[in-house]
Amino acid sequence: MRTNRSRLAWLGAAFAGAALTLTTPMSALAQDVDTFTYAPNNPVVTDLDPATSYSNEVTAMHNMYESLTHYDSASGEVLPSLATEWSASDDGLTWTFTLRDDATFHTGRAMDADAAKAALERTRDLGLGAGYIWGGVESFEAPDPTTLVMNLSWPAPMDLIAAANYAAYIYDVNAAGEGASEEELVAWFGAGNDAGTGPYTLTSWEPGAEFEVTLDAYPEYWGGWDGDHYEEVVFRVVPEETTALQLVKAGEVSMVERLTPQLVDSLRSDENVQIVETPSLQNLMILLNTASGPLADPAVRAAVAKAVDTEGIAVALTGAVVPTQGVVPPGLLGYSDDFTGTGLDLEGAAESLASAGYGPDGEPVQLTMTVAAGDTDEMLVGASMKSNLAELGVDLDVQPLEWQAQWDRAISDNIEERQDVFVMYWWPDYPDPYSWFISMFRSEDEPTFNLAYYSDPDMDAAIDEIQSLTVTDRDAAEALYIEMQQQLIDDAVVVVPYVQNYQRVLDASVGGYVDDPAYAQVPFVYDMSPLGD
Repeated sequence: MRTNRSRLAWLGAAFAGAALTLTTPMSALAQDVDTFTYAPNNPVVTDLDPATSYSNEVTAMHNMYESLTHYDSASGEVLPSLATEWSASDDGLTWTFTLRDDATFHTGRAMDADAAKAALERTRDLGLGAGYIWGGVESFEAPDPTTLVMNLSWPAPMDLIAAANYAAYIYDVNAAGEGASEEELVAWFGAGNDAGTGPYTLTSWEPGAEFEVTLDAYPEYWGGWDGDHYEEVVFRVVPEETTALQLVKAGEVSMVERLTPQLVDSLRSDENVQIVETPSLQNLMILLNTASGPLADPAVRAAVAKAVDTEGIAVALTGAVVPTQGVVPPGLLGYSDDFTGTGLDLEGAAESLASAGYGPDGEPVQLTMTVAAGDTDEMLVGASMKSNLAELGVDLDVQPLEWQAQWDRAISDNIEERQDVFVMYWWPDYPDPYSWFISMFRSEDEPTFNLAYYSDPDMDAAIDEIQSLTVTDRDAAEALYIEMQQQLIDDAVVVVPYVQNYQRVLDASVGGYVDDPAYAQVPFVYDMSPLGD
């Protein structure tokens, strides 16, 4: 889940208090041709444990760790990774994966079925981060070194789940030593070590530093190292977008995570850079507090939802976003652009407020909305909503906060302290709509990601059914996803103003970069060339 622009920019904010200042002068020589330098806006690592990581570190960890399968957004196909082939029983309850026999962990141990079984069992049993993706697996079996069997409680698309962004990594559970305790393993990862099979291995992690993470090519990588390639990968944290702009223009970084649309436009004629634009699976979630405060009244929530100018926001963020209506982004099962009750409707908003006794001629409404500090897009959304709601007699206090502050407030035991409107980005743990619904809209005793605090038995029942239905009857699953989205719109639980259109800026020398929306903000450096091939 991600940075200000991701869903867990959040946990990433554990380092929000650390001052990040550039220590290398702008006049420094351009980087070594064998080094790929990625410039994110926020700190990268919050958790290096592959079983529990659930934040920005995915950008680095996907270069260190691999899963059984890989999803290719361009083709919509699930491709081999550590598994070479797989099959499912007719009832969808047994999945058999054939594993490659030439992969080794960075610890030197062989990756085989027993090792894969142990890794996935640990991830499932810990149940942290995205560990829920293995919740339907009753047991894992390793009948021989290259065969891994998953026995399920209900049908689920395990080939797709095995390609997940998080919690799908295969890693060496004995990395801290044979017989080491769980506490010792956690500490081993926390000390800045990795136990993956990927093309790069972790060599340096400096929390809070500008040059935060360094990876080196793993010589024994099963994929080999033919042709021109990057020997080193550096993650250099550059909070200021104007500084990132100058660094990429000067050839001091290979890729910039994010620039404003205006800054991207300023580079379009620069021959020293390349711009890659890709529709994404990442959308902005405006979650309305259904449990406390004025928004506990559905009529007031409806008014706020009708005050979101999705088309106007898209115009203001030209090129960087695509306006949407529902929760599911284009390209996934259940996407639709034919919902009712969406879009700017200030007249309807005024009527909703009046019906609840609020508005210019009624009781004033005071609301708080938190957005990610430094995220210009979220600030623009907040300013637009504030202006529209002011016309209706609603005072929306837009508060830019670091993630941890937003998060602590949202999950406070004192419900009266919680914000009325919570804003965050979300992308799926694997390319399926289930991730949005199970995480954000199923009832929770204690809030985690359901920050609208939504609780509806019909929605819960649909969420419990939908994953199996995806396997057994995709047409019915699609219809149900559309019905679930319309319910969220009708209940004014969430507004999704846009899906992001990724705008990546890279040095002109970088060849082979492919932006895969299923893996948000991940540069798969192994696939790239330093010479523009």
